[in-house]
Amino acid sequence: MAGHLLAIDQGTTGSTCLVMDTEGVTLGRASREFPQHFPQPGWVEHDPEELWASVMGAVREALRAAHVVGSEIAAIGITNQRETTLLWDRQTGVPIQRAIVWQDRRTAARCAELEAAGHEALVRERTGLVLDPYFSGTKLAWLLDQHPGARERAAAGELAFGTVDSYLVWRLAGGAGGLAAPHKDAPHVTDATNASRTLLMDLATRRWDPELCEILGVPSAVLPRIVPSAAVVGHTQGLTFLPDGIPIAGIAGDQHAALFGQACLRPGQVKCTYGTGAFVVMNTGSRVVKSQFGLLSTLAWQLGDEAVYALEGSAFIAGAAVQWLRDSLGIITSASETEALARSVPDAGGVHFVPALVGLGAPYWDPEARGLISGITRGTTRAHLVRATLDAIALQVTDLVRAMGDDLGEPLSLMRVDGGAAANDLLMQLQSDLAGLTVERPSELETTARGAAMLAGIGVGLYRDAEDAARTVKIQDQFRVSMSAAERDRALAGWHSAVRRARGQAV
Repeated sequence: MAGHLLAIDQGTTGSTCLVMDTEGVTLGRASREFPQHFPQPGWVEHDPEELWASVMGAVREALRAAHVVGSEIAAIGITNQRETTLLWDRQTGVPIQRAIVWQDRRTAARCAELEAAGHEALVRERTGLVLDPYFSGTKLAWLLDQHPGARERAAAGELAFGTVDSYLVWRLAGGAGGLAAPHKDAPHVTDATNASRTLLMDLATRRWDPELCEILGVPSAVLPRIVPSAAVVGHTQGLTFLPDGIPIAGIAGDQHAALFGQACLRPGQVKCTYGTGAFVVMNTGSRVVKSQFGLLSTLAWQLGDEAVYALEGSAFIAGAAVQWLRDSLGIITSASETEALARSVPDAGGVHFVPALVGLGAPYWDPEARGLISGITRGTTRAHLVRATLDAIALQVTDLVRAMGDDLGEPLSLMRVDGGAAANDLLMQLQSDLAGLTVERPSELETTARGAAMLAGIGVGLYRDAEDAARTVKIQDQFRVSMSAAERDRALAGWHSAVRRARGQAV
């Protein structure tokens, strides 16, 4: 058997691919950004063809960088932005419109209607989630309602719904990835972690829930088959950039793959991924923990029939706030500038930035909150705004860490980190100081992609089990608390005052 693993990490602003050997060494990697579309305030969309082109380009470049040809790939793992919603024609492969991105808030009113109708408690009990436009179910229902005949066609099995993992598997395995028309046997699947983010899956049974489908108005015929996170679900077919027959053997939503890629295999182990958003996830083992403090119960991964669960808190805007400084305000030209700029001032100079650019996620769950920058004076510089942005990322994560500690009944003491912004030493020290815990950083930050590769390795038998795969993970750096409790309390008080303003509340 060929000995290399190909991981596709399809994210919100770009696609990253890496080639890894079985010892966990990254042989080559590549990333391709793709456009974001904002048709109305609060709406965010992706063009599926632009997304697919970014994947194709990143795969080609990663193989070239690794000096590896497709025939040397033993398996493909996929990890993805989770709640982003696609709906396509099974015969032609053409989506009925652009994908609705997880950040999109267009179904906020529908979520409020469902809550007012008394469905919140049932949704929370069955899925571990809350009624929020973040999740896929109401996005799918919106698509079915907005396109004439779509609901009838979906019920007749003519349309296919999927999150990005479903769409990529379908295209890689013959669903018009390089063919003139889709292959009739292209697999329509999603793994249990992505299914757990739809508002449609029962967390305990890991099956689509008929009652939830009825409440949200989703016909079951449009849904993919739910599969484990490590299993062969299809093989490449008809592609121009990969040979036929490579097993697609690992799938997990990005935060689940990162938890696995950080080797957080025991209950109580925690990681934070700093990407477009920031996501704190804690392994809770075989137990579904119901949060009392605004966190979500979710599936961590499923190996065979064995499910591992997790608690999760999500800050919707983290790295995207830096991207906003770059692309919308033009006060930086690249994200790599932020650390030096932020270090050029002792603090944010009284400036607070609440990056509620698409509402606020956990623990607030306020889709109507809006971004706010306060405390600006004549002395405020772009360095202060950049420092306030790094503060905001760390402070949002601190809110999540504290909520997690409240659910556990004791504060967290250790958290592993990954994602692009985790390379920023200042941000990591701020995170340690503001959250009051030790931060551990691995030698390689692409743990989301690595988690997908590890799952694919298990799926084809290159690793015996999760523990065997975890031996490839190496911790490199630690950041320890250097801030006094009094300083931390002042920083948190200022932050929470700004959050109240962003939510339109009295200070």
